[in-house]
Amino acid sequence: MEDQPKKLLVLGGGPIGSELAQSFARLGTDVTLVEMADQLLIREDADAAELVVKGLKEDGVNILLGHKATRFEKDGDVQRAYLEHNGEEVVVEFDHVMLALGRVANTKGFGLEDIGVELTERGTVKVNEYLQSNYPNIFAVGDVAGPFQLTHAAGHQAWYAAVNALFGDFKKFKADHSVMPAATYTAPEVARVGINEKEAIAQGIEYEVAHYGIDDLDRAIADGEDHGFIKVITPKGKDKILGATIVGSHAGDLLAEFTLAMRHGLGLNKILGTVHPYPTMSEATKYTAGVWKQNNAPQGLLAWVEKFHAWMRNEPKNNGSQTMIKED
Repeated sequence: MEDQPKKLLVLGGGPIGSELAQSFARLGTDVTLVEMADQLLIREDADAAELVVKGLKEDGVNILLGHKATRFEKDGDVQRAYLEHNGEEVVVEFDHVMLALGRVANTKGFGLEDIGVELTERGTVKVNEYLQSNYPNIFAVGDVAGPFQLTHAAGHQAWYAAVNALFGDFKKFKADHSVMPAATYTAPEVARVGINEKEAIAQGIEYEVAHYGIDDLDRAIADGEDHGFIKVITPKGKDKILGATIVGSHAGDLLAEFTLAMRHGLGLNKILGTVHPYPTMSEATKYTAGVWKQNNAPQGLLAWVEKFHAWMRNEPKNNGSQTMIKED
């Protein structure tokens, strides 16, 4: 696209649709974003999606949730999209339409079918845990192999594929997809690793939430970015990190500490015990761990300590010094 559209219609309220809708709106385009579901970024928790909706609306994006596109029509130079919403028809005029409704792997036209490289039902190259196709000397990584459509996931897989291709006769390494972070680069950003509340409920996990509002953070206040939150999912009574969601400025950068902790089995107590420089955005991760600690404070022990210190304050002390008695 070489010319900026005056009116852009975006179908699909996932990460790509949301990012590009906001980008064009900031460039001055009149943008309408249509999502069939009742929530933007449907895989994220509702509280995270609400902040993104607020950010997009502030930039002028017209968001239509619960709308389904049924057809397009062209009348001279005017193009219209017809949407269905609660049984009623809604008409939106546009110059360009962007379909952000998902992507499929580009595996055709390379001769793979001629040599018999196996594909999955989703059209991706079928690979084993070493990223080999059914031909052991043909490897596949990235979107074409899945399961993630993320640039950093492709780079992560590429290391395993390269090492296995070079040294596989001596030692192979299984690709590790256990902890994969992802970020949506809207303003505010949404970054997540592991599960969120929505997924914890779906999986029947007994969990608790440590929630920290970034509006409390000194650096965020100083930078004028005091909005958003960090939310960490843990098992009941344990500091093991099952997942973290961050909404706010530089959310993707802040997520790295939780990703590292999950990858190496470190809990929130370890983060809490780590010194973070002041004033930085990174302190938000420590303060979130502090929220968890406060929520899981040993109340019985604290009650005993309170009584002990009360006794210590009231107990007369003899430091071995002599008492001087003045006689009249």
